[in-house]
Amino acid sequence: MIRRYGHPPQPGQRHRLRPGAYALLVRDGRLLLTHQSAPEAEFQLPGGGIDPGESGLRALHREVFEETGWTIGNARRLGAYRRFAFMPNYGQYAEKLCHIWIARPILRLSAPTELHHSARWTSPRAAMDLLADPGARAFLARFRHVI
Repeated sequence: MIRRYGHPPQPGQRHRLRPGAYALLVRDGRLLLTHQSAPEAEFQLPGGGIDPGESGLRALHREVFEETGWTIGNARRLGAYRRFAFMPNYGQYAEKLCHIWIARPILRLSAPTELHHSARWTSPRAAMDLLADPGARAFLARFRHVI
C-alpha cells in the first residue's frame, strides 16, 4: 500500500492518475530545491510528471534539468507516495503518484528552462520548513541520514 499525504480526494471529483518523478538532490550536505513563483509561490523537490512511454528515470533527468538547469547522476529510487491535488496549469484534479529518488547534482548547464522556476540551495533543516508538500517533507525526514 502506498501512503497518502495531504488532503483526501475531493468528493464527487474525478482525479486523473498522474505519475511523477521527484528527487532529493544532495551535494556537499545541501539540497537543491526548485522555487516555483506561479501560479502559487512554493518550494518543491525538483521533478514532475512522467510522460506516456517515458521511464521514471528519464522523466527525472528531464524534469530536474527543466526546473534547475542541472544534470544529475547516481540516481537511486527511494519509494513512492500519493497525494490528491488540483493542478492549475492543467485545470484538473489529479491523484499524483510521486516516485522519489535521491541523486547528485553534477553540472549546472543553464538557468531553469521551466517558466516561473528557479534553483535554490538550502540546508536539509531549512528545507523541512520550506517544502510545501507534506509527502516531500516526510521523505526528507526519513532519508536525512544519507545527506
